[in-house]
Amino acid sequence: METKIFKRDELDEAAELLRQGELVAFPTETVYGLGAIATRDDSVKKVYAAKGRPSDNPLIVTVADAEMMRPYAKEVPERAEKLIKHFWPGPLTILLFAKEGALPSSVTGGLKTVAFRCPDDQLTHDLIKKLGYPIVGPSANTSTKPSPTSAEHVYHDLKGKIAGIVDGGQTSFGLESTIVDLSVEPAVVLRPGKVTPEEISQVLGEKVLINRGKVADKDVPKAPGMKYRHYAPSAQVYVVDHSEKFLKLALDQKSGVMATSDILAKLTIPEENKFSLGDSLLEADHNLFAGLRYFDDMKNINAIYVEAFNDGEESWAYMNRLNKAAGGKHI
Repeated sequence: METKIFKRDELDEAAELLRQGELVAFPTETVYGLGAIATRDDSVKKVYAAKGRPSDNPLIVTVADAEMMRPYAKEVPERAEKLIKHFWPGPLTILLFAKEGALPSSVTGGLKTVAFRCPDDQLTHDLIKKLGYPIVGPSANTSTKPSPTSAEHVYHDLKGKIAGIVDGGQTSFGLESTIVDLSVEPAVVLRPGKVTPEEISQVLGEKVLINRGKVADKDVPKAPGMKYRHYAPSAQVYVVDHSEKFLKLALDQKSGVMATSDILAKLTIPEENKFSLGDSLLEADHNLFAGLRYFDDMKNINAIYVEAFNDGEESWAYMNRLNKAAGGKHI
């Protein structure tokens, strides 16, 4: 299969491919998603096949606005309306009870709930509106690999497996959306992202819990990223908890380092073995997946050392992804 790259003026062709049951990747402010019409079971199953994704890992439904979501939700409670008004379009995914029979079980994982997201990306809004249907939107990468933050990343992983990629350039944030579960009380953040539990709590006027548990092998996760291995390059990743420890590492030409610029400047390893996370947590959020992909393409690298951040809730999303990539291995 040829994988075509679509520009802004070619959205009609991209929408037609989706209408025909094909897969088309699309940009968001977080990472690129892999699109298929959410109501078509045959198309959705192609997503699992292209990604190599476990079939019990439910998918997020991506909409152009809140009105497009309503026919597929059993109800939209006042709590959801508050979050939609405050955070949509944006990097917040809302888990609600699904309307019975409105979506195939390949989307919901057989659960009674479904997650909805309205990304802050005009290209994708235009694509969905031209299509006239919501689309599923898992990250457009090979399952377990770092999520894609550019069209080039998608092409690297899925060339020949999907029909097209809408090129929206580099994503602006770089880590997947926050997922909040409103099917329970109090609300629970299932996956951290740019929108913090504190921000959600302030809008709702109620305490919001944080899920830190692991889903059992026999159970279906409520949302993506809760059960299976994620974000990992081929080489072993290690989390370096304190910056001074970088200077004590026995680094060699098979070592890759991802850290802030001031740390990299102190290391006497080849420049190609360094990847700058920038100079702040915000820049590190944006650069984390790109760095993991950079070293994944370097066949001589067998260990990747990555700087940790300890900035409270603000760094929770970054550390969540990094810990998953490292399999919990810290130095």
